Amino acid sequence: MSEPIHFVMLGGFLGAGKTTLISKLAKRYQADGKHVCVVTNDQAAGLVDTHLLQSQGIEVNEVAGSCFCCNFHGLTDAMTEFETRRRPDVILAEPVGSCTDLMATIAMPLMQRMGEQFTHSPYAVILKPSHGLRILSGSGGGFSAKAEYIFRKQIEEAEVVLINRIDELTSDQVDELAGYLAEQYPAKRIVRVSAKTDENLDEVYSIVQSRSEAPAAMMEVDYDVYAEGEAELGWLNASLTLVATNPYSLDEMTMSLVELIRKALLSKDAEPAHLKVLSSTGGHVSVANLVSSESPAILSMESGESTSQASVIVNARVCMSPDTLRPLVEEVLEQIADRFHAVMTVERIEAFRPGRPVPTYRVTAS
Repeated sequence: MSEPIHFVMLGGFLGAGKTTLISKLAKRYQADGKHVCVVTNDQAAGLVDTHLLQSQGIEVNEVAGSCFCCNFHGLTDAMTEFETRRRPDVILAEPVGSCTDLMATIAMPLMQRMGEQFTHSPYAVILKPSHGLRILSGSGGGFSAKAEYIFRKQIEEAEVVLINRIDELTSDQVDELAGYLAEQYPAKRIVRVSAKTDENLDEVYSIVQSRSEAPAAMMEVDYDVYAEGEAELGWLNASLTLVATNPYSLDEMTMSLVELIRKALLSKDAEPAHLKVLSSTGGHVSVANLVSSESPAILSMESGESTSQASVIVNARVCMSPDTLRPLVEEVLEQIADRFHAVMTVERIEAFRPGRPVPTYRVTAS
């Protein structure tokens, strides 16, 4: 009988840095001779994270159109499909960043229904410091209390809390954030990490390699509050091409797009949960993102490439009506096409609010 596959699920709010950390962990597993695969998840097709991980040579299946918890069999089908090519030793799963209650709706159903096929790492939730400091201090994170409810519930169900992006914080800010967590969520294991610089990545890798048992009880979740909080976010996914007569800098175009959207959102007093843009040409990839109104736009992957044709994917999760978000982004896209003297072809664009979460399964006790 084959050895069970090790299942590692990393949760965390939109923009917490899940994809970057998953990429780093996948490469650690690969360096140790393990065959690792990743399952990504989004409410719609056209996810930047999927294309980014694939561009790094990582084997990825995407579950699109609903969250893991509401499409449990979509997740298990995606994991089973890997075996038609080569059986993985490890599967890393990245759930939608606005989801919670994943121990009861993903981990426990997997343990009960497919227990012999998988071992499970401790459930780690990546904390987003830009909103975490504002929410945990009580100063307000730019979201309503219902949206903040999701953020807090993610921390509550975590077996390990990873304070990510510490390279973007002062030591005093990191200590302040750790203090809030220790006070409000006592007994939680807290690890300070930077997925960007690899600080304390060894400790995180050691944690995810370990095994966790089923918890004795699941946390309580008010699904009415959860649904209303998630529905306050407007989601937008767009795929397009830009073709110009003269070459332009792929990185400059990508950053300009994120920066113009940032300014447009600021003018509407709309808090971004996460904005990510991936631009590619041939084998070259440029990625820029924005994780909050108080954070600058960052070029997280530099291509150094000039091109006259690029494919562009835009993912925006914003505290704004999708009916307002879509024309705002469309106007910015037109500005980008004009700025770089390019002809734009939009292949798909959709904006929506997530529907009410209705889990396929929900386990209330182990």
